[in-house]
Amino acid sequence: MNTNKKIIIIALSTLAIGLLLGWLIFGGSSSESKMDDEHQHTTEIAGETVWTCSMHPQIRQSEPGDCPICGMDLIPLEDDQDEVLDPMAVSMSPTAMQLADIRTATVGTMDPVKTVRLNGKVQEDERLVSSQSSHIPGRIERLNVNFTGEYVRRGQVIAYIYSPDLVTAQEELFEAQKIKDTQPQLFKSARAKLKNWKLSDGQIDKILESGTPSDEFPITADISGYVLSKNVNVGDYIKRGEPIYEIANLSRVWVLFDVYESDMPWINKGDQVRFTVQSLPGQTFESKISFLDPVINPKTRVAKARVEVPNKDNQLKPEMFASGTVEATLPKKSNNVIVPKTAVMWTGKRSVVYVKNTSGSGVSFMMRDVTLGPGLGDSFIVESGLEEGEEIAVNGTFSIDAAAQLVGKPSMMNPEGGPAMTGHNHGGMEMSASSSTSTPGKKAEVKSVSINQKAKDALKPLYEEYLNFKDALVADNLAEAQSAANELKAKLDAVNMSIFTGASHNAWMDHSSDLKNALQHVQHLKDIEAVRKAFQQVSEGMIDLTKAFNPLEKTLYVQFCPMADNNKGANWLSTEEEIRNPYFGEAMLTCGEVKSTIK
Repeated sequence: MNTNKKIIIIALSTLAIGLLLGWLIFGGSSSESKMDDEHQHTTEIAGETVWTCSMHPQIRQSEPGDCPICGMDLIPLEDDQDEVLDPMAVSMSPTAMQLADIRTATVGTMDPVKTVRLNGKVQEDERLVSSQSSHIPGRIERLNVNFTGEYVRRGQVIAYIYSPDLVTAQEELFEAQKIKDTQPQLFKSARAKLKNWKLSDGQIDKILESGTPSDEFPITADISGYVLSKNVNVGDYIKRGEPIYEIANLSRVWVLFDVYESDMPWINKGDQVRFTVQSLPGQTFESKISFLDPVINPKTRVAKARVEVPNKDNQLKPEMFASGTVEATLPKKSNNVIVPKTAVMWTGKRSVVYVKNTSGSGVSFMMRDVTLGPGLGDSFIVESGLEEGEEIAVNGTFSIDAAAQLVGKPSMMNPEGGPAMTGHNHGGMEMSASSSTSTPGKKAEVKSVSINQKAKDALKPLYEEYLNFKDALVADNLAEAQSAANELKAKLDAVNMSIFTGASHNAWMDHSSDLKNALQHVQHLKDIEAVRKAFQQVSEGMIDLTKAFNPLEKTLYVQFCPMADNNKGANWLSTEEEIRNPYFGEAMLTCGEVKSTIK
């Protein structure tokens, strides 16, 4: 009995110990495993990749795809917790750089050569143009050259003239011939009188041999060349010295190039010009500037640069259009470096580049302000802000700037850094383009809003730069158009939005945002057609701005070209009723009509 009790006690004790050990081992492991699972799950959620658009940083999605605004491929949003070389720099992975097409180059120095583009026309050499006049007064009996453009040779008979005075002079010569032996001096005087009318000795001898006065006398060409104008007709009476034809020798011609005021410092007498003519494809002509106008035309704001060219086989004809370039070498300074234009971004008076830094933690880019010198075609001289040997982004700079805005780092539009702006904020309420309630494809009607005089005065400089923008496109000047667009954007950025209150504040934010978007990329466009496309958007923004606030006291004309924008038509503003088309320039200067007026 005692033995059985001992066995039972030992068995119970063993069971209790086993249960305790099992709880300690398996229960603790289950809890720890659960905690590990929760931790792992939390880490996976925290590490989820966010995809965004390099041009529209407000777009954020959990999976890759296309931007719903512009259609660009989305790129992964970089984790800002990675260690970077500088806390104000923005880091980018190799994948992000590849997707954004970011390319870099090392800053270097070179001889600063500015390419100046010139447009001009072929003109006759003024020194080889002569007026073919009659040395005899009388009536035109016959014209052997009857139209302009005809070629004449020196000594060729070009007209016949009847002159009563010359008939009388011949009769005097015959009478003087009769008393030649006794009065030789009288005979010489009568003969000299005919020579004063440009008759040759041979002609005078023929008159003496014939013995009878001639009614018609030939007029011969003094030079060889092409007839530029015919000034008389058969039967006209002319005076001595009155021009009959204007004749030009085109064996050598001038090409007169327009030099705009902004390009005057880079063009000098003796500069080599390479030019082409549209009607002679494949041929390139070269010559030096032989003369540069000392004054500027007050209406066109250009000076003429003259180039003299031998005209072999009369290939170059007056009034042909020519396009030329001058490679102007500027003085080289030891501290000047040259960067591509694609590397520079502008905002108002600031110019910035992104400098690449490579460290053990990866690649990062740091924004830096630079001072620009003259433009050299596709590049700029940097006066200060960069050193030779530094590596900068030369393509994809806007993508880098967008990434900097996303993570609150210093950027072009926000040099101090801070939270990314994804819309206009009114007391915590975000507004963006996607929240518009207007019907797709239909432009919402612009409502007129009352503003005070201070706000009107702040808006007036915008119209001055806009009209400069328009006039540059009318003149087909790409550089001036981009400069005016840059000034317009600077004036737009300088407007203090606090002067707009109430309903005008919301209207100003909407209209100014549209204008800024239209002007954002004008400086980076490569050809004038792309700038004209941007000008169309700018014009629509300025028209809406005018309809909303009407800050000017003068009348503005809304003008319309039906052939612009691939025959869809486009508007623009002008202070003059006369049409000067900015969408086609000289090609169709007066194409368009006044669509409406804003008084």
